[in-house]
Amino acid sequence: MNYAAHFRARDGAHQSVEEHLRGVQRLAEMMGEKIGVRHITGLAGMLHDMGKFSEAFRLYLQNAFEHPDTPPRRGSVDHSTAGGKLLYKLYHEQHIHQFTGILAEIVGNAIISHHSDLHDFLTPNLESDYLKRVKEKSLEEYELSESLFFERVMTREAFTSYVDCAAKELEDYLAVTSTLTVEARLMFLTKYVFSVLIDADRTDTRRFEEDEAESATIQYSTLFKGYYERLQHRLSSFSMLDGTIHNLRREMSEHCDRAAEQASSIYTLSIPTGGGKTLASLRYALKHAFTHSKRRIIYVLPYTTIIEQNAAEVRRILEDDANVLEHHSNVIEQDLADDEDVEGRIDIKQKWKLAKDNWDVPVIFTTMVQFLNVFYDSGSRSIRRLHQLSESVIVFDEVQKVPVTCVSLFNQALHFLRDYGRSSLVLCTATQPALDFVEHKLSIGAHAEIIPDLNRIAVAFKRVEVIDRTSEAMTNDRLYAFVEEMMIHCNSTLVILNTKSAVKKLFLLLQSLRPSVYVYHLSTSMCPAHRTEILSEIKERLRSKDKVICISTPLIEAGVDISFERVIRSLSGLDSLAQAAGRCNRHGENDKGEVYIIHHLEEKLDNLPEIRKGREISQRILIDMKEDPAYHGGSILSAAAMTRYFREFYKEMSGQLDYPVPQHNTTMMTLLAAPRTQNLFAEGYYSKHKCYPSLFLLNSCRTAGQHFDVIDNQTTSVIVPYDQKGKELVADLNGDRNINELSLMLRLAQRYSIQVYDQELRQLNQYGGLVSYLDGKVLVLKESAYHEKFGLDVSNDSGFEIQLY
Repeated sequence: MNYAAHFRARDGAHQSVEEHLRGVQRLAEMMGEKIGVRHITGLAGMLHDMGKFSEAFRLYLQNAFEHPDTPPRRGSVDHSTAGGKLLYKLYHEQHIHQFTGILAEIVGNAIISHHSDLHDFLTPNLESDYLKRVKEKSLEEYELSESLFFERVMTREAFTSYVDCAAKELEDYLAVTSTLTVEARLMFLTKYVFSVLIDADRTDTRRFEEDEAESATIQYSTLFKGYYERLQHRLSSFSMLDGTIHNLRREMSEHCDRAAEQASSIYTLSIPTGGGKTLASLRYALKHAFTHSKRRIIYVLPYTTIIEQNAAEVRRILEDDANVLEHHSNVIEQDLADDEDVEGRIDIKQKWKLAKDNWDVPVIFTTMVQFLNVFYDSGSRSIRRLHQLSESVIVFDEVQKVPVTCVSLFNQALHFLRDYGRSSLVLCTATQPALDFVEHKLSIGAHAEIIPDLNRIAVAFKRVEVIDRTSEAMTNDRLYAFVEEMMIHCNSTLVILNTKSAVKKLFLLLQSLRPSVYVYHLSTSMCPAHRTEILSEIKERLRSKDKVICISTPLIEAGVDISFERVIRSLSGLDSLAQAAGRCNRHGENDKGEVYIIHHLEEKLDNLPEIRKGREISQRILIDMKEDPAYHGGSILSAAAMTRYFREFYKEMSGQLDYPVPQHNTTMMTLLAAPRTQNLFAEGYYSKHKCYPSLFLLNSCRTAGQHFDVIDNQTTSVIVPYDQKGKELVADLNGDRNINELSLMLRLAQRYSIQVYDQELRQLNQYGGLVSYLDGKVLVLKESAYHEKFGLDVSNDSGFEIQLY
């Protein structure tokens, strides 16, 4: 009897279960080899669809093929439990040994979860969802599935030998020297195996659907070396530039080049704002990548604005568009329900699922939100990319923007990537946060800083005077008058406020200025393509010496290469004030730029506790410096002031650093990696049953993921039909495309998407500002709900409309 795993609707071709299991196994082995666990990941690959060896699934698939318009109900045949049950039966009930027992739990959880999300070993209800599946759930045809697996995929003897190899890999994995606890190591290994299984399964399925042959893993060392030579050619064109700043930039770039020869680890790159850190860090990344045979280079940035600018600059230097990915957000909303993939054919929704980008490209630009989601988000959408972070060079640009609730989680992820992922990690910023000052501190070497003599560099780079105007609380009307007065004495002013609503209100006021002044608005209410266009226009006006005012949210502070004569910054955290100063006299065009710190009365920070606390600490430092001008070296932007700021900030926010989960009176750190004696649910189980569960692992990954949001407010990605390309993208959404074409569409869609908060989403629905595609999985903003000046208009009243197809 032939048992099929999938079939192609277009030609009726079938992929047998054994072909699919072996195909996924081979892919999983290659992906697991990167951290030395090829047999562990291969075990997950060979067993994940063992349950498809059943009459129920065979008939299900036949019915779906013969009746495509009325397919059977999804999920009516459980095919993902059998593989996990086999491991539990053989190595948890019969031959119990520490390493094979842990192996059975790690791999078994990945298998039973590969159409949903990792199961909790222990839930808030003091039950084990894992045991419910692998121990308690009855499968009528389990014996048939097991028999056919050993008959058609691997003999019992070969399987036993394979498991022994996997157990030895686990033993070696735990023997690696690491700052992580054993519980954290096993949690990250579980997530890594799950990541590999998801990607290998979907990749093999995509290859079958596209009739694509297996391909060898691509090594990018030669490509990276060619990129490096192009960068060197670009840098040589700067050698003719003279002046203190250009000389300092060259000096720091040379330090990065030399540091790239060192072993992979965690490094800091504390180049001052305007010091050319994009090209310097790229120089490090490229040289380190081809010197140490890394698979990819990943830039992690706080804002999408930086992605657009930096990715465009890198593309120009590398002369390669195809191999540079910008990953801003997930355009397709994820269905968190179990999605047991047993439909008989791959329809458009399945194609979209398979097309979700897995970061299988050499150069990637993404956000801190996406990086943290890879490790800690719920579901399978983000974690699929986790294994791609291994054997990489990862540059964290503006690392001080790590959300305070995620500090411990961020530090733990970096330890895993360094100790096990064989990656080199560069923390790049002018304002290094005190990540080694918190309880779950980041462990870095004493000589981790790439740039020597930072104090000399900071003094040499001083280009602005910071003027404290916080004693006068300003309303919008007073700020309007202040900006107008400012423009009498200069050609360009940048105003940075803490909230989108404050920015929009001031923008609308300033539009009434005389016509000779160009006024611009920037915020995350605008899609990336729109912001890029506005920034390009602003830069052109600045080059032409036109009168320019830009009112922006903090998104302009981090990494946007733009320079104004004067900057007005609403009081915020000291790191933000320093970044704002970096947009003033950036290239030393004038003897000295002026940065004014103000206290804006009309900003509502009730829902922004980090900004509110940062503002309070900055205010204290400003008061101290007013009383003693020599305090902290006489500069609010000094390294001493910054160290004080972050230490006070993390101390006062200490209750937030481990990502609190108040619904269960615990934290993400506890849910994911606490020892038994500190595990709230384990202690509750012990109190109830007078014993601990019969499990080696007790973490609660699913519960943790369900409560995880990098940004407190839940947002939804919405596509904007902005400019001609955006409109064409919207028109193509329902077209019949192959998976590779859909992947390209998803990448393009990121440049035309915005993140909409739940309240805004409700308002848009109320006013009819949205159109949905693919059963609501993809949302598109009507053009009438998007303003040409400030972006999202929840009232759906921007005055123009187009026909959506």
